[in-house]
Amino acid sequence: MKKTILDWLGLGAGTVSFGGHGHSHDGGDHGHVHGVVDPSIVTTARGIWAIKWSFVILAITAALQLVVVALSGSVALLADTIHNLGDAVTAVPLWIAFRLARRKPSRRFTYGLGRVEDLAGLFVVAIILFSAIVAGWQAIDRLLNPQPVSHLGWVFIAGIIGFLGNEAVAIFRIRVGREIASAALVADGYHARTDGFTSLAVVLGAAGVWLGFPLADPLIGLLITIAILGIVWQSARAVVTRMLDGVEPEVLAEIDHVAEHVSGQATVHAVQARWIGHRLHAEMSVQIDPTLPLSRAQEIVGKIRAALFDHLPVLSQVSIRIEAPGAAAAPAGGHHHAPDPFNFDTSLAAGRVEIIDTPGGERMRVTLSRHVEGLRARVVIDRPAGPEVLDLTPDPDDHHALTSATAPAEPHEFDATLALSAGDQIEEMRFHMAEPDGHHH
Repeated sequence: MKKTILDWLGLGAGTVSFGGHGHSHDGGDHGHVHGVVDPSIVTTARGIWAIKWSFVILAITAALQLVVVALSGSVALLADTIHNLGDAVTAVPLWIAFRLARRKPSRRFTYGLGRVEDLAGLFVVAIILFSAIVAGWQAIDRLLNPQPVSHLGWVFIAGIIGFLGNEAVAIFRIRVGREIASAALVADGYHARTDGFTSLAVVLGAAGVWLGFPLADPLIGLLITIAILGIVWQSARAVVTRMLDGVEPEVLAEIDHVAEHVSGQATVHAVQARWIGHRLHAEMSVQIDPTLPLSRAQEIVGKIRAALFDHLPVLSQVSIRIEAPGAAAAPAGGHHHAPDPFNFDTSLAAGRVEIIDTPGGERMRVTLSRHVEGLRARVVIDRPAGPEVLDLTPDPDDHHALTSATAPAEPHEFDATLALSAGDQIEEMRFHMAEPDGHHH
């Protein structure tokens, strides 16, 4: 039993030393919300160790405060105790997920049981919501039916304990976060530091009661309850987003960035990702020159896979489909290698010229924010072998868009002329398109 407890706290033989190294590319300086632990924190044993000790410190803090709540009847302290307890139990769904995630995938649960973390997160959100309702009800009841708050000295001390407990967790998380290069854990430390000031509000309420303003205690309790309800909303949104396979845009941007820069001989598109518990599963398609030998194509895919696992420690599985160029259309939202659009504003029309992806492949498009009736458009691209002419016709699904019937030739770095006409009026504009750095042909 003693060994189990020491191992759980990170003090046993399997503990990572203080000199351990961690690596994190979490795509943003974001920490966790109640019921959802940021995956970048749990990719190292050191990060898990920090979460365990944070739970212990905040649980002890909440327990000490709860004793004073029973003695004094302070609803402000009750609300702060609930707040600190909510912070502490954040580690519970993670621990449950870890225990169940050890089970191997089965024929029924082919991805394992990682999603139990999301279910446990919903449970924690429900508990925090119920507790906030109780705290809010107590605060309102005390406002309508004032009752004396006793043991003000202990209430004052309990508020200080809450502040010190959160500050200890803040210092601890920030220090460990910097050791393992986890921006999320560092941000989590600053989150705990902010929570400490909530505990100081209890001290303010006790001082108000001592100075002869008895309603200070329930008013502070009501303010803390409102803060807890904000946490409930933030947590519920995060948990439901994960359950609906939502993923942070920064994560997809990191996958795109890594995959596209591994080799200039592969075009990446149709990138998808989803969280299963605290592990990331990704899928993508790569278009590779069909004239390359199969061994070379497999080598490119292997490099992409290795780079993704190296840059994304939270990545558990990645599926890469090999396609010949033009075999599938890229997802809506723009071509990964597309040049920046050219914006124009003339007497005939205003809008932008860009290269887009369509179900039929790449196309030149003019998107209009203003135009005269009967507008016609043509793009003439300067090519060494002679001009490339692309006539743009109205899009049947969007009368504010004119699209070419064929794709502009490679490379996508060129000088061109946009010719607009309506009736006998003609306007021509020169423009230049350049591919992003790293994507020149």
